Amino acid sequence: MTPDQILRALRRANEVAQRAMTMGRHPFGAVLVAPDGETILAEQGNIDTVHHAEATLARTASLNYPADYLWQCTLVTTFEPCAMCAGTTYWANIGRVVYGAEETALLALTGDHPENPTLSLPCREVFARGQKKIEVIGPVPAIEEEMISTHRGFWESRGAGH
Repeated sequence: MTPDQILRALRRANEVAQRAMTMGRHPFGAVLVAPDGETILAEQGNIDTVHHAEATLARTASLNYPADYLWQCTLVTTFEPCAMCAGTTYWANIGRVVYGAEETALLALTGDHPENPTLSLPCREVFARGQKKIEVIGPVPAIEEEMISTHRGFWESRGAGH
């Protein structure tokens, strides 16, 4: 994917995250981009604390596309995939991941919020333990602030007991 394609896909993923937020869900979004770097094959917002956008999208993609095709595709997501989402992406055979902002930036926003207990396990470490070389691009400094701004105020508005 070219730098312009990456920015467009990240902005689309952020629109999906914003839509999830309007539905009362956590503001995370992911899109699956075809090998041409342009075509959006699927998009998914966060559902809940177990059904993250990336993992749900990867599972759905694995049911709808052959593994060889997915290896040429890119999962684009607003924030770095957690260990669960990275593992699901790996098993779905998606060959590239692009993310806008790091998990550490998310932790800075959420703190110890009970709805988002972040894992300090970068997706690159998860992928490094596997037998397939998943390409990772991220964070993307040119757009990181856009990804973060969607979350500003969200976690505080949820309170600690929600």
